[in-house]
Amino acid sequence: MDNFIIRESDGGVVFSAKIVPGSNSPTRICGLLDGALKLKVSAAPEKGKANQCLLAFLAKRLGIKKNAINIISGQTSPIKQIRVTGLSKDMLLKKLNLN
Repeated sequence: MDNFIIRESDGGVVFSAKIVPGSNSPTRICGLLDGALKLKVSAAPEKGKANQCLLAFLAKRLGIKKNAINIISGQTSPIKQIRVTGLSKDMLLKKLNLN
């Protein structure tokens, strides 16, 4: 997927995500937007609930532990940099059904 920008770094991958919090539907991937993964999360953007919802969703979708994923920048922004430890770029694309 050429539009999705992923870089491999220190035994994992880093990518951008555009988050739309407070969706009335279940948390889901909505596609790609400007090189980032776009996701709608069901939690509201208050007290870190949307971030926790995002991390739990990605951990389940990727089949990894929640502590293998962290937000390295953008905690209070809709655009976040996410680091996933223990996955290659190809494996991330496969598990997100973007290959």
